[in-house]
Amino acid sequence: MEKEIMYFLQNWWQFLILAIVCYFIGCFNFAVLFSKLKKKNITKMGSGNPGTMNMTREFGVKVGIITFFCDAFKAGIPALIVHFVYDRYVFAGTGVYVTDFARYFCGLFVVIGHIFPITMHFRGGKGIASTLGLFWIGLACESAWWLLIGFAILLCLVLFITLTEWGSLGSLLGVSTFSIIQLVIYFLRYDGFPAREHLVWLYLLIFFINVLTWCAHHKNLARLFSGEEHRTSLKKIASKKLGKKKAVVAAGDVAAPTAENGLTDTEVKDKTV
Repeated sequence: MEKEIMYFLQNWWQFLILAIVCYFIGCFNFAVLFSKLKKKNITKMGSGNPGTMNMTREFGVKVGIITFFCDAFKAGIPALIVHFVYDRYVFAGTGVYVTDFARYFCGLFVVIGHIFPITMHFRGGKGIASTLGLFWIGLACESAWWLLIGFAILLCLVLFITLTEWGSLGSLLGVSTFSIIQLVIYFLRYDGFPAREHLVWLYLLIFFINVLTWCAHHKNLARLFSGEEHRTSLKKIASKKLGKKKAVVAAGDVAAPTAENGLTDTEVKDKTV
């Protein structure tokens, strides 16, 4: 399909609106919502970070996974929408597809909103899940096969965290891996184009997304390099949650005979004697 020409100076207002809308989308924090549904406040639990890792530590793997995918799609879905809107356009005089810029431009502001939400006095999460979701869906805009490939990368990321127990490092490596893949695709796509010099804007956009997430983890990195970083054992978290469920079930089994017969604990003891 032949691409239509878009003049940025005539359409800058569209990107301004996208930036504002995506920022406020990013301000919505699923970790805070889910913890409130459980009558708790995740910002006052564990590390205090309203993100996937802290939710996993405090509420278990299941809740952590749900939080991850909600935050991931929070950035991924806006990127997918603008891809379909701008897929038929190319920037005038550059040869650069508008969708290649627009989807990560939107994702950037979702991540900014997640890390610096005005609704939480600019103290939000660290943006890992949103950034991973952005690149995962962003790459899927290139080809549907990237949904499967991206999911495989996410599984490798989980495996790395499981084996090393370094949650922050594994997450950042995942973001960098997705970023490098997308940059290579851009390089190959625009190699030899007359407007190859304009590629720098795409590179800077992805670079800035990485800078945001890495800087949000500066305390984690400092502890990691000093050997003081807290380990995240997914095995222990899962077994701890399973142990609590077994304890609840066992307590229910003990109480069941008493409840069924309509007897109090004292009456049961007397009857036994």
